[in-house]
Amino acid sequence: MQNLFQHILQAKNDNRKLLAVLIDPEKVSIEKVSILSDKIKASPATHIFVGGSTFSGTHLDDLIALLKNEIQLPILIFPGHPSQISNEADGILFLSLLSGRNPEYLIEHHINSVEALEKSNLEIIPTGYLLIDGGKETAVQRVSQTQPIEQDNIELAYKTAKAGEFLGKKLIYLEAGSGANQHVPLEMIHYVSQNIRIPLIVGGGIRSIKTIRELYDAGADLVVIGTAFENDPNFFGI
Repeated sequence: MQNLFQHILQAKNDNRKLLAVLIDPEKVSIEKVSILSDKIKASPATHIFVGGSTFSGTHLDDLIALLKNEIQLPILIFPGHPSQISNEADGILFLSLLSGRNPEYLIEHHINSVEALEKSNLEIIPTGYLLIDGGKETAVQRVSQTQPIEQDNIELAYKTAKAGEFLGKKLIYLEAGSGANQHVPLEMIHYVSQNIRIPLIVGGGIRSIKTIRELYDAGADLVVIGTAFENDPNFFGI
């Protein structure tokens, strides 16, 4: 499956909203894949993201291979570390943590992943990743040792996102963090979406279908649901 970015860009141009289910391989065993796959297939999901901040297991390839066998949706790696690269996926969000100043997450991990990526068939999508305060310390903040952008600092979020666009990022990802108490503010999403030309992804702290609709209305092109779906596979009423 190729041209993943072009599909996302075309959806934005057509005002067609997208939804990704984020699967944390640290929390999903091989034995649970079939049950989870059935739930995803019955949901409105358009993409599957796979990855986590702290995963260091060995079943990533097998997990993705099983998902691909059961679900006809594009699967993108959402990496927290170069060790999470898997050629079983269709693509990878090549994340730069633009909101932080830790050089490991700005460029070092990227350098360390070059050899694996050059040997892969993954579609590489440069993505500017912005951590927004979600009301609690999340795994991303703890592992990356970076401070999130405050919820009311819309100007900094916009300038950071725009700088990412100027740097050539193809996507901007506003993330409140897994299990956040609060999602990214609607005002921030609206302002950022109105002032960048590339697709906007929003995730973290989303606990209802109503919230997903509000994020879409605010300007999100692709919404990511993770923890809520993990905790309640019937999240979409299926």
